[in-house]
Parts: sequence; structure tokens; C-alpha cells
Amino acid sequence: MSAMAPLSSSARDGAATGSRPAVGTPCAGPATAAGRTLAVLAAFGPDHCSLSLSDISRRTGLSLTTTHRLVGELREWGALERAADGRYGIGLRLLELGALAPHGLQLRELALPYLDDLHHATRANVHLAVRDGHDVVYVESLRARGAVQVLSRLGGRWPLHATGTGQVLLAYASPELQQEVVASPLRRFTANTITDVEELRRTLAEVRRTGVAIAENQLTAEALALAVPVRGPGDEVIAALGVTVQRAAVKSHALVPVLAATARGISRALGAPSVGTVDRRAVRRTAQPDLH
Repeated sequence: MSAMAPLSSSARDGAATGSRPAVGTPCAGPATAAGRTLAVLAAFGPDHCSLSLSDISRRTGLSLTTTHRLVGELREWGALERAADGRYGIGLRLLELGALAPHGLQLRELALPYLDDLHHATRANVHLAVRDGHDVVYVESLRARGAVQVLSRLGGRWPLHATGTGQVLLAYASPELQQEVVASPLRRFTANTITDVEELRRTLAEVRRTGVAIAENQLTAEALALAVPVRGPGDEVIAALGVTVQRAAVKSHALVPVLAATARGISRALGAPSVGTVDRRAVRRTAQPDLH
């Protein structure tokens, strides 16, 4: 496995493929009033949490006069906050709104006790993710001390094809959505990232057959990610639950029972009328023989 190439800021923020620009991605002067306002908010990101007025103007492509006016309005509303040094950051009002998203913080709040139990049981990095367009977005990410380093974070956005949770969400998405994704450029993050259309189709079919996604070194070097679906009240797949461990630290099938049990618990709490099972024998057959 070759070393992963350094990622640009937009790559670390999880630039979207076929949906929308990632948070923190500069844009070129939106034409509409709503577009300009959203561009100001989108100028902020994990690597750009604190911005000056000039920074915002440069990253949005807006004039300083327009930027000053929009920033003032957003600050008055509570979407932005101004620090003592004159720089701006995201305000708490947006957190209040985010808590209302049914597939966002509400899902996270319900699932968190289950995620915490899974985190302690496996000592692995634990992720809860939902689909947004052609991307997977993490609504919770619990890091394990001493575990393999991962790029995922709360609110992080990555292309569906490149992560275990994303592959689960794509596998259970509509045929139309799947076709859109496979027809779009499949971005490569490591030498193991799936970028071949037929390989991706086979992978999605295997996920549907076994009920689990196994992604090795897809997004991060020396990482093994496993993910399973979480179902909602209509028995539809509304989220994906995943764990990430050091590739050689554990057999993949050893983590499946506790991962699947946690997903079933969350699904029942969400009101799913039935909960599927994972084909453990099939998972064992697909596991790499050098994992131990």
C-alpha cells in the first residue's frame, strides 16, 4: 500500500462529488442575494474556523462592502460571532437550527448511548453517518485513544464510494442515485480507493448480500472500516453505523456481531418495524486472509 498523498484543504473538508461544495470551499461571487449569504457561511470550515473580513471577502469572491454588510446582518441574527480580535466565527444560532434536522443531531442524540457502548466494547473509532446527495456526512464521530488515525470528524463530508458508511448508504439507495454516482468521476484518495465502475457495482451488490461493508485503506492508509445500515420507521435505511480499526489488529468478522447488534438497537429505537441480519459466514469469506 503506497503512502497516501497529502490532501488539499478542500479534500480534507470532503469536497462533494456531484452534490454541493464542501464547507470551507472558496467560491466565485454568487449572483443572488441568498447565494451571497450562503457563500459567507460556506467560507468557514475546519481549517478556517476564524476569518477576518478580508478573508471572507477573498474566499467568497465578494467585495469588501458587500461582505461587510452581509457579515453584519448574519452577526445580528446570530449566525456569526465576532471575537475580541475582530475576527469572525460561526455563531450558536446555526447549532440551534442544526439540532432540528431529523437526520442530523436528533438522530445523533437518540443513537449516542448505543454509540458510546460500541466505542467502549470495541475500542475502535465509531461513526454514525447519513447521506446528503452524493456524499456521506458524519453526524457523530467518536475517536479511540491509540487507534488508527482517521480523517472523519463530526460534520465531515466525503464521497459515498470512498468510505464504508458511504458504501452502505449507496448500496441501499435508489437505482437512480446509484447510477448518478457511478456515472460521476470517482475520486481517488489512496491506491485502494474504488474508482472502477464495475468494481464499485460488485462491492455494492456484496454489501446488499451480506448487510455489511468492508473497506480497507479506502480513505486512510492501514485502516479497516466496517459499516452496517441503520433503519428508520418505514424500514428504510436512513443512516450507516461504522467502526474503523488498524488493518492488522483484528479480524473483520470479529467486529460484525457487536456492530450489527448496535445498529439493530438504534433501528428499534427509531421505530423500525423489522431489523435485518448480517450474513456472518459471507462476511468471513470476504475478509482478507492476512487480517489477524
